[in-house]
Amino acid sequence: MYLISACLAGINCKYNGGNNIVEEIINLVEKGKAVLVCPEQLGGFPTPRLASEIKGDRVINVNGEDVTCQFEKGAQETLKIAKLMKIKTAILKSKSPSCGPGKIYDGTFTGVLTDGYGITAKLLKENGIEVIDEMEFVRRLSDIESPGFM
Repeated sequence: MYLISACLAGINCKYNGGNNIVEEIINLVEKGKAVLVCPEQLGGFPTPRLASEIKGDRVINVNGEDVTCQFEKGAQETLKIAKLMKIKTAILKSKSPSCGPGKIYDGTFTGVLTDGYGITAKLLKENGIEVIDEMEFVRRLSDIESPGFM
């Protein structure tokens, strides 16, 4: 069972009201191998919502408001779900201030990426859950020769 960012399964929960659908993720959902979450919605944000980025140790929206508390709440709720479902691997949306594993936007709202983890990705990782992005998941699928993997 995988924990997956809901936007990757076509759920319209992105900050702008859209999604980031990935066909390979849909296959996991159809096979009953996925638990979908949107940490930002779990943190109390509506959809759509203002874009946010991590700046230092805070999450700031495009209007300059500190929204760290909502991101932290969403991360904690996501961790509860992961523990309840005994999740070992999470497939999270790249670059997201919640979900981004390894690369996130730098807090300037200029599209510049930097090394780092989104709030939820970091918390899951700290709790022993492997965190990968959708591109890594697709890469791993293409490397697998055994049809019985999934």
